[in-house]
Amino acid sequence: MPWYHSLFLHGRFLFACFAWLIAAAWLSRVLPALWMLPRVPNLLKRTDEASDSSAAWPSVTVIVPAKDEGAAIEHSLRSLLASDYPNLRIVAVDDRSVDATGRLMDALASASESQGRLRVLHVKDLPEGWLGKPHAMALAATGTTSDWLLFTDADVVFDPAAIRLAVEYAMRSHGDHMVLYPTLILHGVAEKMLIGFFQSVSVWAGRAWKIADPKARNDYIGVGAFNLIRRPVYEALGGYTELRMEVLEDMRLGFRVKREGYAQRVAFGKELVRIRWAESAWGILNNLTKNLYSTFRFRTSLLLAACAGMFLLCLTPFVAVLIPGPTRWAGVATLVALVLLNLRYWRLTNISPVYLALFPIATLLFVGTLLRSMILVLWRGGVLWRGTLYPLKELRRQAGPLW
Repeated sequence: MPWYHSLFLHGRFLFACFAWLIAAAWLSRVLPALWMLPRVPNLLKRTDEASDSSAAWPSVTVIVPAKDEGAAIEHSLRSLLASDYPNLRIVAVDDRSVDATGRLMDALASASESQGRLRVLHVKDLPEGWLGKPHAMALAATGTTSDWLLFTDADVVFDPAAIRLAVEYAMRSHGDHMVLYPTLILHGVAEKMLIGFFQSVSVWAGRAWKIADPKARNDYIGVGAFNLIRRPVYEALGGYTELRMEVLEDMRLGFRVKREGYAQRVAFGKELVRIRWAESAWGILNNLTKNLYSTFRFRTSLLLAACAGMFLLCLTPFVAVLIPGPTRWAGVATLVALVLLNLRYWRLTNISPVYLALFPIATLLFVGTLLRSMILVLWRGGVLWRGTLYPLKELRRQAGPLW
């Protein structure tokens, strides 16, 4: 047998072994998800009616920071004012906007429909050592006396029942921090391809069914669209003052809640909270460009390792199915597991498993965005967001632990 033929056979055998290791890795994450995801609470499965007495409900203050959100802020605030929650106040923060955001907030606050429930704050200057969004939220939370604080974004649209259902579940389950998964408003194949990819690889980022488990320290949650937290817990954690230079302030709030031993809760609720995250697939990737390097606490070696891992995990199964024999079956096993996982998500996100056919393209786009995030931050010397450059040296200095 020629040496090159022997080398080819050995290489094929080694790749088959590697493909099966990748398959085993995927199956170890997907199979528990298939079994446990249905156990994550779904608020739409409850039919409890709201109490007739506002005294039965704890007070809630919704905090809405906004910078140049003139196209979305009015719709968002009107949806909050239409809430059926009986003990609700709203604080909207105009964070140095140069568009009509502040004027729209003021007009709505003075309108009869607000009934005094909407208060507007205007930030003219950003103090040194702060990112804009954490500063706006910390400012709004200062002096509040409500039982709960709900931090949200300026482009989120709420169903009238969303806050009531979330508070009811948080109280019933004795939670201190409650996250309601938002429903993304998606248009076109490319956007659904990307979000389908994210929901598939999310099994590596955390286990939703473990978030309520105090022993699962690495399973935590924080979502900018819906972070509901008891005010005393927020204050005990130091609030957003302790997260003043956090790019991913929503996730880091969830991280601190879990690490400090407070009770964290999460639930599904399709269409209860809706958000148009970006206007296109490129918009989604641009939004991620700001965030991804910070996810790794600005550590270049960790980000590069993640890129290599994503290539191997996400592309190996698609290569494996092209090779006859045991290697193909490893790829088939992985892809079947992914199809079943996406079938489970389909009812929650309206993203068909058909988009798995574009999984390799989404992988390449995501890895490219990881690298772009790192390169731009290093080149600029910081994170540029909405016209403000936040220095990398300061971001690294105040970055908390990764785990």
